Amino acid sequence: MQGVLPSQTLREMIARGQIAAELPVTDAQVQPASLDLRLGARAWRVRASFLAGKGRRVAERLADFEMHEMALDNGTVLEKGCVYVVELMEQLALPQGLHAVTNAKSSTGRLDLLTRVIADDGTEFDRVPDGYHGPLYAEICPRSFSVLVRPGQRLNQIRFRRGHAVLDDTALRDLHARETLVPGDPVISDGLGFSVDLKPAQDTLVGYRAKPHTGVIDLDRIGAYAPRDFWEELHSDTGQIILDPGAFYILVSREAVHIPPDYAAEMAPYLAMVGEFRVHYAGFFDPGFGHGPAGGTGARGVLEVRCHEAPFALEHGQIVGRLVYERMAERPEQLYGADLASNYQGQGLKLAKHFKAR
Repeated sequence: MQGVLPSQTLREMIARGQIAAELPVTDAQVQPASLDLRLGARAWRVRASFLAGKGRRVAERLADFEMHEMALDNGTVLEKGCVYVVELMEQLALPQGLHAVTNAKSSTGRLDLLTRVIADDGTEFDRVPDGYHGPLYAEICPRSFSVLVRPGQRLNQIRFRRGHAVLDDTALRDLHARETLVPGDPVISDGLGFSVDLKPAQDTLVGYRAKPHTGVIDLDRIGAYAPRDFWEELHSDTGQIILDPGAFYILVSREAVHIPPDYAAEMAPYLAMVGEFRVHYAGFFDPGFGHGPAGGTGARGVLEVRCHEAPFALEHGQIVGRLVYERMAERPEQLYGADLASNYQGQGLKLAKHFKAR
């Protein structure tokens, strides 16, 4: 059946050796519609980002760009503003007819860690071609904070697809009519549009801006860091903020989003014409996100925003991104937030799990 492969099929792939690793893949890595990928033991500081290119292997290209090799076994700091390539533990042996896409996990994006997967023979980031056999690597570029990493940490996730899974606008409207994907009238154009909330019902806190000079974040420490040491609070009573070029922001969507159990979604940037900024680094929404016992109750999406070129005035309710919905090949045995412990189910404006609650 066409669509995104669910958790039970991922476990079958692990059992068949289509997903393999020297350190066995654990059940904790399996999500409703994706698999978490683990950092391996070796990393390389490189002088530039790169792709392997047609007919070439990542290991070959490292010789062209490597500055030095590092072992992660005892923990290694990846410094802000530098580019690294880290081998991943998992290797793939995909059958024909099966391809994959990767993305940063939610907590990774909220730390402004630009992390993308590269593969042998690859001409695109975060894309694994049909029938791929070979290793995977993560390119990591800390943008706001230096981070301490170790083998086994999970910064990226991979989603496997068979055939065409994306809903066109007609199918998306039909799904909304049945399942109520967002409250009110949806904005549907190459996906489901969502906007930014700059007029919260309570308080004037609308987001956070990363501080330029901070300490190191140990990715294994959960709920350990005071937000004030890394973030400036953004307040507004006008429904407007001005984004500074080069700054990184955590904001929240105005809409409460619902992903029904038989579907998954991926956050995609909106058209460039809306302004000189980019929304999101992390983008997978699992089946069951914002789904309650009686159906769609919704959970708001956290927006990771970086401004480019010029200062930009962002207004309450402005469309800033879109959700592309995909069919599941079958319903997952476990749903996000219902059967699995989920850090961000029912969320509002929320920093990464490494920070103490406000």
